[in-house]
Amino acid sequence: MNRRFFLQTALGTALASPVAAASYGVFESTWLKVDRQKLPLPRLPVEFDGTTVAFLTDIHHGPFTSIEYITDVVRTTRMLQPDLIVLGGDYSLRDSRFVGPCFEALQELDAPMGIYGVLGNHDYWHGLKETKQGFTSARVQDLTNRGVWFERRGARFRLAGVDDMWAGKRDLKAALGDASAPDACLLVSHNPDVAETLRDPRVGLMLSGHTHGGQVLVPGMGAPFVPSHYGSKYLKGFVQAPVTNVYVSRGLGLIGGPIRVGSRPELTLITLKSA
Repeated sequence: MNRRFFLQTALGTALASPVAAASYGVFESTWLKVDRQKLPLPRLPVEFDGTTVAFLTDIHHGPFTSIEYITDVVRTTRMLQPDLIVLGGDYSLRDSRFVGPCFEALQELDAPMGIYGVLGNHDYWHGLKETKQGFTSARVQDLTNRGVWFERRGARFRLAGVDDMWAGKRDLKAALGDASAPDACLLVSHNPDVAETLRDPRVGLMLSGHTHGGQVLVPGMGAPFVPSHYGSKYLKGFVQAPVTNVYVSRGLGLIGGPIRVGSRPELTLITLKSA
């Protein structure tokens, strides 16, 4: 039975059977999708056109997201051979004891342009010290309220990150540093709501997670719960914010329960395009 047929059959059956709905939700919770996106980054020099970025966010190792699944995500990421890997925050769930094993798995990640990460709200709630130690052990460069320049043949672009909107203290000025109006800047923020507050035109594109694509989408109703002040605007995918564009990943892990419906876990492979 192929997966498309299973999906159609299971969703139809789930409408009539709570047991079938739960069974399908468990199945979809680990049905990883590599979501390939070609995204424009304003002012990106042609020297960086085609740069690939693997974006992994909301891993949430814990009672609902196993280390075996995370290992599979890491293996898949390595097979994609991205130029750059970006981690979008929320590495564990409920307890700091899940942080260390998560980063042990992430130690196998590798990319020629490096691995960078920001913090999410759950990292503050369930083991901030352990998460920062995990960054070090897994060779993840902390991008919280800071940025780095990538240079190639005299051209450059900036990768920057800000702290979590709910639990941290954001400093966009520090993140963008000495970037000027002609520079291309890719910003990482765990929470996409940050885009509504941005008024700095130097930010050409923002990457976020946090909303899990709703995690459960009810047919005909949509997502019963989206952790955003803007409803379903930042539910998932490519979104136009007031000043910049945002790509919101559905994330990899789970909160609330071990199910997903209509919102498969997402490993995003982004190809950056110059205008």
